[in-house]
Amino acid sequence: MKKINIGLFGFGCVGSGLYKVLEESNNLDAKITRIVAKNPNKQRESTTIPISYNSREILEDESINVVVELINDSGEAYAIIKEALQRKKHVVTANKKVLAENLAELITLAKENGVSLLYEAAVAGSIPIIRNLEEYYNNDLLTTIEGILNGTTNYILTKSNAGITYSEALQEAQDKGFAESDPTLDVDGFDSIYKLTILLKHAFGAVVAPSELLTVGIRNLKKQEVKFVKEKGFRIKLIAKAFVIENKLFAYLAPHIIESSHAAYNVDNEFNAVLVQAAYADKQLFYGKGAGSFPTASAVLSDISALRYDYAYEYRKTNSEIRNLSQNLLLKVYIGSENVNTLSEFEFNEIEDLYIGKNYSYQIGFIKLEDLLKVNWNKRNDLSLLIFSENKLPNHTQKKTISNLNLLSNKTLSS
Repeated sequence: MKKINIGLFGFGCVGSGLYKVLEESNNLDAKITRIVAKNPNKQRESTTIPISYNSREILEDESINVVVELINDSGEAYAIIKEALQRKKHVVTANKKVLAENLAELITLAKENGVSLLYEAAVAGSIPIIRNLEEYYNNDLLTTIEGILNGTTNYILTKSNAGITYSEALQEAQDKGFAESDPTLDVDGFDSIYKLTILLKHAFGAVVAPSELLTVGIRNLKKQEVKFVKEKGFRIKLIAKAFVIENKLFAYLAPHIIESSHAAYNVDNEFNAVLVQAAYADKQLFYGKGAGSFPTASAVLSDISALRYDYAYEYRKTNSEIRNLSQNLLLKVYIGSENVNTLSEFEFNEIEDLYIGKNYSYQIGFIKLEDLLKVNWNKRNDLSLLIFSENKLPNHTQKKTISNLNLLSNKTLSS
């Protein structure tokens, strides 16, 4: 592409950051020619380009060959991306929700119209994970991809591990601008699960709906969990994880109990980290800021720069044998509740530990992933779920099930 003329949708935190970065860049023959925003009453950064509030001014402008979409409204963003592709304009977006829910359709549209759809900024901010999965790991057999994909929740958990309550940590994150006034997308794990869904396509060639994946946020973690983990020398991190066992693909998001040997153990505050494990490259860690004006803008800029060379994702793993999601897995979990009877709702295949106190109880053991999916954990404020790194396929012999009721009667502890 000889000259890049950009139509920019959205001039908030990331949009204004991109504008500043482009203004200061002397090595890229690209410029923003039009800006469209949504709210005419919102106070914005100053710009030499007049801001319009009519999307047609970009979509119908034939001189614009690249649309950069950076708005909050996912419904409107989807319509903009779709029409831009149909009008044969390249699209760069950071909208992980739109991508996660419509990825197959948008990929097809881009291919049919001979244009690129790029979205490095949609996952892990400034960390170039998508491009690496597409290029560097293309010929290596990936076995696992996992990581911290949300800076807001990692900031809250960092403070919680230090002894601050969840509500105090959330308020601090909001004061610093890491968390929205309504933090649901972050703390209930939706932001992270959208990102994991995108990574599944690039890592394993799988197209998966976010609703198919276990999604557990951090809203319902209690001080007892934080205390338990801290006493063991472990930490709690919200981990998105996908891996392959015997050509079966497994993926989920939940708070994890991780040991000091884990690569993400010391990833704190608003930072993100993605750990990739492959057959020949072994383990590699990508680390960096996952949010913010300039980190995200830098990822958008890298996509714009790639368009100079007509870059497009090739999705080479689409034809991989590993494309189908499985839920037939045993996970080692910690389930805690203030009501001991609540623990009897769950059928463990194996139980390793049970604690019953006056005001709080927990149970540790192996449980089926498919059974965990039956619970809306984010709505159950009477339950807390933590996952250990340990997992295994169910064996085909008779399962080792121990009755909860028998254990409750035989092993009662005082708080």
